[in-house]
Amino acid sequence: MFDRHYQVWPDQVPHFLELPQTSLYSNLTISALRYPDHPAIIYYGTSLSYRELERQAEALAGYMQQAGVKRGDRVLLYMQNSPQFVIGFYAILRANAVVIPVNPMNRKAELEYLLQDTEASFALCGLELLDNFSGLIGQGSLKQVVASAYSEYVSEPTSLELPDAVRLPSDIPAGNGVTAWQAALAEAHAPGPLTTGPDDLCVIPYSSGTTGNPKGCVHTHHSVMATTVYCSAWGNAQHSSRQLVSVPMFHVTGMQVCMNSSIYIGGTQVVMTRWDRKTAAQLIQDFQITSWRNISTMVVDLLSEPTIDQYDLSSLQAIGGGGAPMPAAVAAKLEGKMGLKYSEGYGLSETISATHMNPPNAPKPQCLGIPIIGVDARVVDIETLKEVGPGETGEIILHGEQVFQGYWRRDEATAEAFMELDGKRFFRSGDIGHYDEEGYFYLVDRVKRMINASGFKVWPAEVESLLYGHPAVQEVCIISAPDERRGETAKAVIVLEAGSKDVSADDILSWCQANMSAYKCPKLIEFVDALPKSPTGKIMWRALQEEEWAKAEQP
Repeated sequence: MFDRHYQVWPDQVPHFLELPQTSLYSNLTISALRYPDHPAIIYYGTSLSYRELERQAEALAGYMQQAGVKRGDRVLLYMQNSPQFVIGFYAILRANAVVIPVNPMNRKAELEYLLQDTEASFALCGLELLDNFSGLIGQGSLKQVVASAYSEYVSEPTSLELPDAVRLPSDIPAGNGVTAWQAALAEAHAPGPLTTGPDDLCVIPYSSGTTGNPKGCVHTHHSVMATTVYCSAWGNAQHSSRQLVSVPMFHVTGMQVCMNSSIYIGGTQVVMTRWDRKTAAQLIQDFQITSWRNISTMVVDLLSEPTIDQYDLSSLQAIGGGGAPMPAAVAAKLEGKMGLKYSEGYGLSETISATHMNPPNAPKPQCLGIPIIGVDARVVDIETLKEVGPGETGEIILHGEQVFQGYWRRDEATAEAFMELDGKRFFRSGDIGHYDEEGYFYLVDRVKRMINASGFKVWPAEVESLLYGHPAVQEVCIISAPDERRGETAKAVIVLEAGSKDVSADDILSWCQANMSAYKCPKLIEFVDALPKSPTGKIMWRALQEEEWAKAEQP
């Protein structure tokens, strides 16, 4: 068992915790019993209590069961962040079914693939996404879709800027297999007994991977309960906490560290459907947000808001995230403005969010943190799979209660994803990293993301982190570009800070040459207005890289 990190372990956190032997849904039942009138969700100024959240989840579960959803059936949850996402998630579990969270950027062909792979007969959908089901209802497995407009849950007057999807009126084209959300709730069907337990399937998030179709990561109620409980305990989360939810709930960070952990402690989640930096600042001020889990690019954007000093953000007690390294220069700016240290973490769809988090009392910058409660993390040589020691780079492997069962109906891929070490089954993360003498882990890069320039290994994440130290760089992505002499070379795609438009490529190159090893310096610079990002806020480096190589192949 990896234990060198215990010397920096948070005082209030136990090394091991016995997990509840219940369905994840039981967390909602308990919080609704304890805090019936407490706001579970605040959505652009409108509150939904725990009593009402439970009532609506029960009614929707009853509707699904009378429509034919049975124990173990898979149900698509195809929505942006909203009260409906939370209600729908827990309704599916209450119906003893399995949640298939769907990226709201997915379109018809991707839905068709998920329907074929999961054989889902039922789906919950946001109104703005309903057209993507055209021609799919009644064909194959899908029999019925319940659709809702997010505006149905904004009943109080608000001065906040609402996203386009939240301004859509509740005009559901019912019929032909489509049912309006409110009509489904109004039928008030009581669901049958809750029969699922810790070993039953709970949720199957799909991991995009590097090649081929996405693969479903099979999680039981036990593995989902693990990060729900562990992440709450790690941050000493309290019932009085108010969390800003700006990362997508379909993704495991938003699902676990935000939604499910908040419900477990009976806290309040202040939900944003789409990211907007001014709206985020207003919500933090108006609703006294105490914690914010995010993607580092959101912090970069928030701090770039010209009017940021006009907002009172003093209620924030904890801020952190994962998915992309927090540049040291941005972390320093954050601490200078708010007095908060940014605490990074690490997790994957296969581990249903965090396996590593920084100790709140001793975070290290640009660091994944230390293995959390019950996690055994090691580093092995990429070629030999032999364990390596501190400071040595290799593949991070993971063992813990939150590790998935395997890939949905992909036995071969599942076998390839695991290895044995010291009599334990470890998941091979595919991430390259190392740990220091105190047991803090650091990410070098993905196994697949490395630039080999004349034999020199250039890790893009490291170069990006260095470039964020340039005062004119707001965002940057390092990709490989073909090079006749070196085979491939590093290229920097940069978004400049406002007011820095006169900075030239030569200025950037000169700065790089003065601040990093020669072999790490990008040889090419391209300025863009914005970088492409996924729904989770991650910069889509692969799309940029593929575009770059495609251009080189053109005659």
